[in-house]
Amino acid sequence: MLSIVVPCFNEQESLPYFVREVEKITSSITHSIEYIFVNDGSKDDTLQSLRELHRKMPDRVRYISFSKNFGKESALYAGLQATQGDLITVMDADLQDPPELLPQMIERLETSDIDCVGTRRQDRVGEPVLRSFFARLFYKLVNKFGDTEMIDGARDFRLMTRQMVDAILSMTEYNRFSKGIFSWVGFNTEYISYENRERVAGKTSWSFWSLFKYSIDGIVNFSDAPLTLAAFTGSLSCIAAIIALIFIVIRALLFGDPTSGWPSLASIVLFMGGLQLLSLGIIGKYIGKIFLETKKRPIYIVKETEKDIEKEIEKER
Repeated sequence: MLSIVVPCFNEQESLPYFVREVEKITSSITHSIEYIFVNDGSKDDTLQSLRELHRKMPDRVRYISFSKNFGKESALYAGLQATQGDLITVMDADLQDPPELLPQMIERLETSDIDCVGTRRQDRVGEPVLRSFFARLFYKLVNKFGDTEMIDGARDFRLMTRQMVDAILSMTEYNRFSKGIFSWVGFNTEYISYENRERVAGKTSWSFWSLFKYSIDGIVNFSDAPLTLAAFTGSLSCIAAIIALIFIVIRALLFGDPTSGWPSLASIVLFMGGLQLLSLGIIGKYIGKIFLETKKRPIYIVKETEKDIEKEIEKER
């Protein structure tokens, strides 16, 4: 069986297009298919659309609806937990992940000694220039300073074996970053490239600021480089202060102690204060992550599944 995990946040308009396009390629797939839709606290009629899809295809469509918006990472984890197939794929409902690649991905996975077939974008056509710049910068930084390699342009859209998915599910951390987790668990992975696509309907929920925060989480979750940077900056500042102190003492002994120079002194004090606050902010970010982990809060809370609809149907009978 092939399990298709689809996180949904305000995807009411995209869902009919998504199911229609996936159904077109089912004839070229020998595996039976199950859809696992995860409604991540949508504000539109996404949940109602999922209920209708389940009524139309009760043997194929399953869904999980959260009690609120827990984020895509939680939706991915919940969807993977619910899968029953031997092959599992993760896709977005907006059709930026081409369903027509699935037969090729299945063939490559079953005919090669690999555990995962991932996808990556060849380019970022249609994406804002500033967003593209920071995206490339993120991958350069995380690969340079982190212990886990992440492929530039890689999507969450990938086909995985049950063994790999079980390894991902064994990582029960609260602060999740799937791109890093997919890479960290290992397993042999190959990538297929494709041209970037626009959303088929609806609007993206990913603003520049949300992507920026997401990238910071990715760096913090899979690298201690920011802590090393804070320590290095602090050490460098101390060395510079010692050198400056020696210079001031020597100058005072040779030429006296002039009272001028308070603007430069104020600038130095402000600069040093800024470095201290930056270092404290970096350390605080890590402490905050530790704080959230120690709370042992659930990664998500389920409000409704397709089983609730089935119970209602039975009552109506």
